[in-house]
Amino acid sequence: MMQDIVAAVPLENFRLKLRFEDGVEGVVDVAQCVAFSGVFAPLRDPAQFAAVRVNSELGTVCWPGGADLDPDVLYGLITGVPVSFS
Repeated sequence: MMQDIVAAVPLENFRLKLRFEDGVEGVVDVAQCVAFSGVFAPLRDPAQFAAVRVNSELGTVCWPGGADLDPDVLYGLITGVPVSFS
């Protein structure tokens, strides 16, 4: 099911508007996905959160400092189709 993220726009309140290579678009509340600790701790700062970029090699979003998110999980959150890790 792997779909790469091709666009990401940071929104207020730790949300991201994402577009996938198959055209699916939606908004994900990152605060519901991760605890802002460890590699994600700097993202508590809205300016740091807004530094999100799409890494085309990984097909997902990432931030300076090495934080990234699983594109399959994000796709599942947007489409409502749960991710199977089999």
